[in-house]
Formats: sequence, structure tokens, C-alpha cells
Amino acid sequence: MPQPLPKQAILIVNAMSRRGADVFDDAVAKLTAAGVDLIDSHAVKKPEDMDPIVKKAIASAPMVIIGGGDGSLSSNVDHFVGKGTVFAVLPLGTANSFAKTLGIGDNLDAAVDAIANGVRRRIDLGMIDDNYFANAAALGLSPLIADTVPHNLKKYLGMFGYMLWAARVAFKFRPFRLRVTMEDGSVHSAWATEARIANGSHHGGVQLVEGAEIDSGEIVIQAVTGKSLWGLSWSWFTTLLHMSAKDLTTTEWSGKKILLEARPRQKISVDGEIEAKTPVTVRVAGACIEVAAPSPDSAADQPSRSSAAR
Repeated sequence: MPQPLPKQAILIVNAMSRRGADVFDDAVAKLTAAGVDLIDSHAVKKPEDMDPIVKKAIASAPMVIIGGGDGSLSSNVDHFVGKGTVFAVLPLGTANSFAKTLGIGDNLDAAVDAIANGVRRRIDLGMIDDNYFANAAALGLSPLIADTVPHNLKKYLGMFGYMLWAARVAFKFRPFRLRVTMEDGSVHSAWATEARIANGSHHGGVQLVEGAEIDSGEIVIQAVTGKSLWGLSWSWFTTLLHMSAKDLTTTEWSGKKILLEARPRQKISVDGEIEAKTPVTVRVAGACIEVAAPSPDSAADQPSRSSAAR
């Protein structure tokens, strides 16, 4: 039986995320009205202050609510590993992929409802070398966008801003040779324009890796194969429209531990932030944290839940 969530929590919002500063007071009011006893609340304006505030909160509360984008969530998820504190999320970024994978979506009211009335859910995290991440990482065009997109363009135009910037930087992009070595020693290689390292089903706010679930005990590598940017565009197009042709544009591998190499070497964006560069070892950290998730009854109505893709 799913266990209920704690009623006491500390709220920490990255005020530099897309909606963080604008909705902080509203989030406090909504959580309180829903019956969550906020021991403390913080709107953090300096990125370097997030780590110490989160660590202190984990030591002081049975549940810590992090508000921000996927980068904010992923960069702080490490602190929850091995602790009994529940990790809860308020999706306040641009893509909100992790919240969508959890079945919450990007709606503040839905997130508050999950925190106030949801259940504990034990989930996996992905790892790139020794770095934990919540949802997904990527090689290829996505890191090029993440590494160069102006903050204001992302803040004010959201996903449309990402699309505009993608069109601008695409001419600099080159395909790469991907090499995947499985734990049993088998080796696979292919030309690729993008590769996703998926612990969850969503990437860039879109359900891209339907076979990835955050409690499966495996990590998934999905490559958009070929050398053409048109092929990458077609892959995204067929995915957005849920066309069966999308399966012809990608190749997937899954396992508990995978060595990932690329020529030329590729930067890796981890939940939207550049964090690594190939070669890397990717693995799954099975059932290592507890999160606040929608109750099974309410989650069944969420089309973004990863299991709904099965």
C-alpha cells in the first residue's frame, strides 16, 4: 500500500527559475491552504545559496519541496540519497520534464495537490559517472542549445524560445559516432544526431522515451540515428504527433550500467544543464529516494505519466 506523505515541509524555490519569483507567495498560500504545515520557506536568488539551504532543510524536515526548473531539481536531488526526507517538486521551469514524468505535469495546483494529498513513491535516479540526475540527459543538438541559449529568451518565451534558438544554432551542429558498451561486454555503434540518457520518459517537456520508467531499475539510451538534421527534425515531428513512424528513427539500449562514448567527444546536458562530456559511464541508482507523487487514483487521469506510455 502506498504510504501517505508528511504534513510538515520546508519550501525552497529557485527565484531565478522561469516562474520562481512570480509564484513564490502564491505557492506558500496554496500549500498552506491545502493543509501543508510549512516549517520554513525560502525564495533563493543566488544559485550558490541553494546547496547549503537544501542540505539544512533535509536535516530539519520530513519533506522538502523544491521549486524550479529541471536543472534546479536535478542539481539538488543528490542531497536526498540515503536520507529519509521526501523530495517534493513544484514545476516552475520551462520544460518541467521531471514533473511530467512523475505524472504531475507543469500545473502549480496539480503539484500542490500531489504534495498535500499524494503518496510516497520510491524511484530510481540516473547516474553519469558519480553525478546523480533526476530525469534525462542528452548528447547532440540539445546540449548545444542548453549551452548557448540566452537566459532571457528562455525565461520570457519558454519552449518557443528554445525552438527559435535551436533554428539559429543548428547550422553549427555536426553528427557524431556513438559507441555503446553494455555490461555484458557487447558493443554497439551508430551515427547519431542526438542521444538521450533516460531515467524518465520526458525530455524537453515532451514524452520522448516511452520505454523509460523511474522505477524500472534500468537506464535507457535512445539514439536518433543517421547523419541528417532533417532526420532529427522528422524524429521530433513524429514524436510530437504520436506517429508510429517515430520508432523507425531511433534505436534503444537499456541496462543497469552502460559505457557511452562518442567521436567527436560530446558535451552532455543533464536535465538542461551542461554537466559532463563523453566518455562516461551511465548507470541506474535503484529505488534510492522517495518523492511526493500523485495518488494512484488522480495519477491515472494524467496522460503524461510514464507508465501510460506502455
